[in-house]
Amino acid sequence: MPIPKPTDSESRQQFINRCMGDDTMTSEYTDSNQRLSVCTSEYNSSKEDSTQNDEKHVRAVEETEDSYIIEFGKSKPDVEETVNEMEDSKEVEKESIEIKSSIKAYNDDEEDKDYGTFEGYGSVFGNKDLGNDVIEAGAFAKSLKRRKPQNVKLLYQHKSDMPIGVFDEIREDDHGLVVKGRLALKTQAGAEAYELLKMGALDGLSIGFRVNPKEVSYDKRGNKRIIKEVDLMEVSLVTFPMNPQATVRSVKGEDITIREWEKGLRDAFQLSRSEAKMCAKALDECFDQRDAVSNSDLVEAIKNLTLTLKS
Repeated sequence: MPIPKPTDSESRQQFINRCMGDDTMTSEYTDSNQRLSVCTSEYNSSKEDSTQNDEKHVRAVEETEDSYIIEFGKSKPDVEETVNEMEDSKEVEKESIEIKSSIKAYNDDEEDKDYGTFEGYGSVFGNKDLGNDVIEAGAFAKSLKRRKPQNVKLLYQHKSDMPIGVFDEIREDDHGLVVKGRLALKTQAGAEAYELLKMGALDGLSIGFRVNPKEVSYDKRGNKRIIKEVDLMEVSLVTFPMNPQATVRSVKGEDITIREWEKGLRDAFQLSRSEAKMCAKALDECFDQRDAVSNSDLVEAIKNLTLTLKS
């Protein structure tokens, strides 16, 4: 006896309704419950090898460094199975979709980009530190080619469990290893380090590195180890640096920011926005050089102006 077959576009309910009302079925099976059983069985067997109506469900989401990997599961439960049985009968088909992700700063105004940043020398070439080490110029060259500044950790007091920001720039110049870092001001350690930097209580920098044994020599007469190549791992803000000359030279985002300078100049001297912005930038740059002897008078004048603008 021919039994109706479900079409590709026909849902379970549509097929059962059509099957139950089929003349052949009603004449062969007078009992409605019997017809329902036959129609349901026919639908299930017809759809057993078909994947056109399988539902795909997100089973897991894995986050990588720059993407999300989404795993889909393909489920074919029988309508009469219990919830637990449905879980046991699921056949999983893994599919991966890579979605490139990026993190963007929120409300990153032009004037605020330098807020909370600092720069200085993590190491100074040619002088013996307190551990009797002398690092020669060019010692960091290979390491800096292999490792981006963001991958060199910015730590507090060499504590590996206390990162306090990131480095935006690390390079060598004739004097030593120049570092420019950005503190995480929304963390307790980053905010505390920033406050200590501003007041001068914290100004030391110290490097954590691995030495290439083939690029080390010893000067017994001078009682020093001469290092020609290192693998730079981290740079820390410290209270007492191993090399006393390795210090922070400037801190951005002082008590008066560029924006505050600009507003104060406009209010006090009726300058235009463009004039105030230009003067504010010049004042901020001068203030960064407050430790230079040649600018001591200028710095003192700026400090007095600061008090005037804030009063």
